[in-house]
Amino acid sequence: MELAGIPCEVLVSDVDETSFGEPDMQVKELAQRKARAVMGLASMGHDDIIIAADTLVYIDGQVLGKPQDEKQAFDMLRSLSGRCHTVYTGVAILCGEYENIFADKANVYFHELSDDEIFSYIATGEPFDKAGAYGIQERGSVLVARVEGDFYTVVGLPISKVYRVLTRELV
Repeated sequence: MELAGIPCEVLVSDVDETSFGEPDMQVKELAQRKARAVMGLASMGHDDIIIAADTLVYIDGQVLGKPQDEKQAFDMLRSLSGRCHTVYTGVAILCGEYENIFADKANVYFHELSDDEIFSYIATGEPFDKAGAYGIQERGSVLVARVEGDFYTVVGLPISKVYRVLTRELV
């Protein structure tokens, strides 16, 4: 949001992130769930704009969430090695009675990774709070050969689309 010149405050929604269905529907549902949880906080005013997002990695018909341990992180990164996967990010924008929920996706191509490269990356600790066990905006950037689509969708918030909604529909 700061990149777009929009001041914001980060609040944690602490909602159940269990979801089923198609990847685009999952991320939209979870983003909406997070936004509504924050909207219900006593500190939120009727005119406050709430933006929530959720991101997942999808490959071979499977959703890759956040790894629970090193083995799971290794298995995820091994499955992504040398291949293309899709990252979905859902966004929910709420303000009073206004609600806009959408999803965006981008295809990410990984370099072929050696086991040593995967273990070295896991040793940074970075994979454990990231869907698919990598953060493209951090050290995980060296794992990625290219991205087709919005880079910020992979990061976890398609800033350009959010900015357009805010400036064209809410201002």
